[in-house]
Amino acid sequence: MFRPKIPTMPQPTGLVTPPAIVEPTPITSAVSATPPPASQAPAGSRQAVQLTPGTALALVGGGTAVVLVVGAVLVSMLLAVTLTATSVAVCAVVARSLLTRR
Repeated sequence: MFRPKIPTMPQPTGLVTPPAIVEPTPITSAVSATPPPASQAPAGSRQAVQLTPGTALALVGGGTAVVLVVGAVLVSMLLAVTLTATSVAVCAVVARSLLTRR
C-alpha cells in the first residue's frame, strides 16, 4: 500500500512516422555596395558613474523624503489602531456597566 507504483510508458499503436531529418544549410553573405565602418570603439569598456555635489544632494533629499513619507504612513496606521482599540475598550466598559446594573 505504501510502496509507490512506477508508471510505465505505453507503447505507441498504429502507424508511427519517423522523425524528420533536418540538414544544415550553408550561410552565404550578400555583397553590399557600402563599405564597412572604419573603426569602432570597443563595446566592453564602461565608464564609472560620477556623482556631482548636486546629484548627491538630490539623492540624499530624495531618500529623506521617502523615509519621512513612510514614517508618516506608519505613524498614521499606528494612530488608527490605537483609536480603534480605545473605542472598543470604551464600548466594552459601557456594555459591562449596562449589564451589571440589571
